Amino acid sequence: MLDFDARAVALRALPLLDLTDLNDDSSRDAVKALCARTQTAHGHVAAVCIWSRFVGDASVFLAGSDVRIATVVNFPGGDQDIAAIIEETQQSISHGADEIDLVMPYEAWMSGDRVTAESTVIRVRTAATHPVKLKVILETGRIGDAALIREASDMAIAAGADFIKTSTGKVDVNATPEAARIMLEAIRASGAPVGFKPAGGIRTLEDAATYLALADEIMGPGWVSLQTFRFGASSLLDALLATIEGGLAVTGEGY
Repeated sequence: MLDFDARAVALRALPLLDLTDLNDDSSRDAVKALCARTQTAHGHVAAVCIWSRFVGDASVFLAGSDVRIATVVNFPGGDQDIAAIIEETQQSISHGADEIDLVMPYEAWMSGDRVTAESTVIRVRTAATHPVKLKVILETGRIGDAALIREASDMAIAAGADFIKTSTGKVDVNATPEAARIMLEAIRASGAPVGFKPAGGIRTLEDAATYLALADEIMGPGWVSLQTFRFGASSLLDALLATIEGGLAVTGEGY
């Protein structure tokens, strides 16, 4: 059971949200509408996460705001040619991307080809120089095995990730509390200033409360911030705003 103040959790989660549109049929108009939703009466979200072809448009739509622009590369399958990944990374940054969400070559990792997976992260880190943030998507639902998730987390951290992220949201199993625990424990053990991003299937206030509680438990109650924690979600914002404007305390089943 989770006992929590619903409105407090919603207010805490809202500025940590990467508002996401990675739909196959996304359009410039859809991205414009997404950018318009980033500003609320209760503050703004952390970022928008969109296809690289819309980064330049988002830069115009978000001009003058503090909302960051994130895009995805090697997405969603994690199996693109490294030259294409680097080119898309560099173009996205030149068009205004503040953050790169890279899909680690998870199929290679699962097959034992650690060199391909690690070298991809290292080369994208080299292309995405600071202050650009690099979030490495492990696709934990596909990896499945707890030991492999931990090893992938350790590798991504050592290779220079600013965040490790659970999922693309494009597979059958996406973010889970079990994978989150493994990844947060890897961050804690590393001692590195690396953040965590659960993504995929996070839709409710109870989902948000579950992941925030895990971060507080493992990393300490003062750890979660814009620099260390994000939610990757497309529909969570509506649930957060409804809760803030309703403001009831909730006792919910743990997820």
